[in-house]
Amino acid sequence: MSLLEISDYRLAFDGFDGTAAVLDGIDLAVEAGDTLGIVGETGCGKSVLARSLLQLNPVPPARVVSGRILFEGQDLLRLPEAGMRRLRGRRIAMIFQDPASYLNPLLAIGTQLVDVIRGQDSAAGGVVRPRRAARALAAELLAAVGLAEPERLLDSHPHQLSGGMRQRVLIAMALAGEPRLLVADEPTTALDVTVQAQVLALISRLVADRGLTLILISHDLGVIAQSCARVAVMYAGTVVEEAPTAELLARPLHPYAQGLLAAVPDLDRPEHRPSGIPGSIPNLLRPPGGCRFHPRCPRATAECAATKPLLRELAPAHRVACHHAAP
Repeated sequence: MSLLEISDYRLAFDGFDGTAAVLDGIDLAVEAGDTLGIVGETGCGKSVLARSLLQLNPVPPARVVSGRILFEGQDLLRLPEAGMRRLRGRRIAMIFQDPASYLNPLLAIGTQLVDVIRGQDSAAGGVVRPRRAARALAAELLAAVGLAEPERLLDSHPHQLSGGMRQRVLIAMALAGEPRLLVADEPTTALDVTVQAQVLALISRLVADRGLTLILISHDLGVIAQSCARVAVMYAGTVVEEAPTAELLARPLHPYAQGLLAAVPDLDRPEHRPSGIPGSIPNLLRPPGGCRFHPRCPRATAECAATKPLLRELAPAHRVACHHAAP
């Protein structure tokens, strides 16, 4: 059994203007020890899918239409909130993309880490460790993510730390409960290139050292290539291609994945001119029928507009949702 299995997962957001079909039939499996990247344009549903794993999408407007999300054999969609509280942080942890939004500017870093550690103790139903012991663990976690002088940093406030340091604090918080699955939602978006490389290297080292399973969400194919063995490409709430990362980068089969790669500058080939994908992502209040990419696809036919393609395996471990893709 896979560590995580997502089957026919459909999620809608109800609003004044109607219902948006935000996720439309997601099928993914993640084995223990996997490193899976999820990539796609802004607005394709990557972060909504990530928050679904921890049931963090606000209800309402979020509403599960169908499907299952099995983690260690448990259907997360059927767990009561008390069950999810025992699981969040301890079995599945998340690194959010904007540390400035997830750290309280009024509280010291140590106070926030200690509260997370003791809160997880309480949610698990065990003995809540004393604040002194929780503070010692907080210092160890800051040291584990490469922050110097952790005891001093515990008494610092978020505004006194750089963006990279704040992101490392969020990583420390995610590790506090010793999770099995780590979900990183665009953890390097607000960082400069040098710090981005350091944070990615840190995450990769922690995943290897602690035997974690990683889901890394990004719109940057370079980030995925550096950190993940497999990649799933999302478009407008659906997975359109899934393959080993090296294979997808060398031989993408879905027109959307091909378009993403064509838009990336190639520094080794100065004559290569990046090309964009025409059109824009659809309005999910009124998504197109059939394949959601067909209004922008150069290969689209009447079949594409009429029938939604299913993910099918065209090569070993390489699945594509396209009527016209060929190995």
